[in-house]
Amino acid sequence: MIHPSRFHSPWWARNPHVQTIMAKYLHRSRIDTRRERLELPDGDFVDLAWALPVLDEQRPLIVLFHGLEGCVESHYARGMMAALHAQGWQPVLMHFRGCSGEPNRYLQAYHSGAIEDPHYVLELLRRRYPERPMAAIGYSLGGNMLINYLAAHQRHPLCAAVVISAPLQLSACADRINSGFSRLYQRYLLGRMKFNWQQRLRRHPHHRWQGNLARINSLREFDDKVTAPIHGFNDAEDYYRRCSGLYKLSKISTPTLMIHAADDPFMNDTVIPDASELPPAITYELSRTGGHVGFMHGQPWRPRYWLEQRVPQWLEKQWLEN
Repeated sequence: MIHPSRFHSPWWARNPHVQTIMAKYLHRSRIDTRRERLELPDGDFVDLAWALPVLDEQRPLIVLFHGLEGCVESHYARGMMAALHAQGWQPVLMHFRGCSGEPNRYLQAYHSGAIEDPHYVLELLRRRYPERPMAAIGYSLGGNMLINYLAAHQRHPLCAAVVISAPLQLSACADRINSGFSRLYQRYLLGRMKFNWQQRLRRHPHHRWQGNLARINSLREFDDKVTAPIHGFNDAEDYYRRCSGLYKLSKISTPTLMIHAADDPFMNDTVIPDASELPPAITYELSRTGGHVGFMHGQPWRPRYWLEQRVPQWLEKQWLEN
């Protein structure tokens, strides 16, 4: 079932681009973090960011997965970590490979369906804290990845999950972000992706990549020339088909809250699932407005972030029921 969201944009933030862009610049939440480097089985690494002060091991542990080219400094991550910490829970963010400010060691980095590193991290945290309740929150690309993870691993340490503004149909999203005003977002993301790819290539001077970055002008082209071949896909369409979370929702049995705005400028309606195909475990909340990971309300000089209220509220309900 798809539930109408209780979120409503205020008069000054009804435009999806205002929600998407201004949320970043108006957000004032700060939280101190401590970095922990984890060495991975294949010889690469990922960095965790633990909210400080670290709380005792009886408190629920919430693992956050950021979006494309995000990090712990992303406004949505900072704000949610502060809100969760104020609730008395322990947030920790897992940086995808190469997103913590240092290039990773291998050419392979991360993508929307790369679940191996999150699986390793979640299992490691379960071994460290076997009695601790654990949930996860995934934003955008990280949300689609989390759907892939939940569908692939029926036995895992998570008792609940939250997925926000996820590009569940990757091919359609690649087309949407390459049109109209949304190209502004594409240009920003593509610039960061090209830079990080160049950084990785410098660490592997003997790798003879045949592409030409100057001729790559869209996320689809980047995925076709870089993401897909480096990670074992035939091409961008093969990657999109195999990693789109939309086709895996029926496999999810973990209590999962999904939040999406119909006016998200990164996507079109193809990411919205058919209500009849949603399993009982998924609570899907759809709002008419909210942009991409925006969901601001209140006054323009003192905006509030609805996600930081709704997500802890829903998680609290899960703890009480379990």
